Amino acid sequence: MIHSFILTGFLGVGKTTMLTNTVKQHFSDKKIAIIVNEFGDVGIDSKILTNVHSEVLEISEGCICCKLSEEFESGVIEIINKYNPEIIFVETSGASEPFPIFLSLQNLGISVEGIICVVDAKNFDSYKDNSTAKYQLGGSNILVLNKTDLVTENELQSLKQDVVEIKEQYNIKNNLTGKAIFNHYIVREAEQGIVGKEAFEGVYEIDEITDIAKDYKHHDHTSKDSITQQVVYLKEDITFDNIDTLLKSLPQNIYRVKGVIKTTDVPEPLFINYSFGDASFEALANYEERSILIFIGESIEKDMTKLNKKFSFINIPQFRLNR
Repeated sequence: MIHSFILTGFLGVGKTTMLTNTVKQHFSDKKIAIIVNEFGDVGIDSKILTNVHSEVLEISEGCICCKLSEEFESGVIEIINKYNPEIIFVETSGASEPFPIFLSLQNLGISVEGIICVVDAKNFDSYKDNSTAKYQLGGSNILVLNKTDLVTENELQSLKQDVVEIKEQYNIKNNLTGKAIFNHYIVREAEQGIVGKEAFEGVYEIDEITDIAKDYKHHDHTSKDSITQQVVYLKEDITFDNIDTLLKSLPQNIYRVKGVIKTTDVPEPLFINYSFGDASFEALANYEERSILIFIGESIEKDMTKLNKKFSFINIPQFRLNR
């Protein structure tokens, strides 16, 4: 399975700097491909990325969201066939919205782990009323406040309030049901274009999931690092509906679930990828291990206790509340 992240944000907010710095710091052990969407002529951003990463696909002469969907998908296929990346990062134009790219990647069978909207903490007031900027926030589930070292604490708190209000108002919804596409989202801070690894937690392959389960120990977490990872084994004789009900019952602070399940009503094991309220399933062959799920979120211990009591088919090993 190929994982992906979409990076969006208004013109000049620091997307490329964040992309280069973050990828170099957190993904040096992965095969990374970057797709850059330039609005208009190819610019300096693509040349910078070419010097940092192994593969860059430059798509020019228009907005990828509304004019180049076919070229985009064929370009992604070309990157996959040529490079076989583990993770694809798509940096959108500052003048485009991210959701059509999300749909294109899903159409190609690529797991979209998150849509990251970069916010310029210093200059947000100068562009926050722009409709594209609002829909970029509304169509994202990881909101990164960049350049926080350039503002005061009071300014930062005011910024967070503005960003959350816009996100809630413009949160992208299903046209038929009126329900939010992304039920959960997180807000992160960044300085000098570097965001913490916790924004990318849960990018696992199947063998990594089984290794985590085998080596799992329940660690205490400090208030500074509230990201919690909880392994759960599933009992036998579960149905797909059991899993669907479990995922729909998750609180907002549990924003990722990865794992492999075997159910009585689906012939093959299924790889589960749940990110920010959106779940996808991929059939697997020759999986012989136990059914396992890895829950990832912020301070999830009490919520996991409630889930453990509510659903009789889950079994949390060595579980205890942090003291």
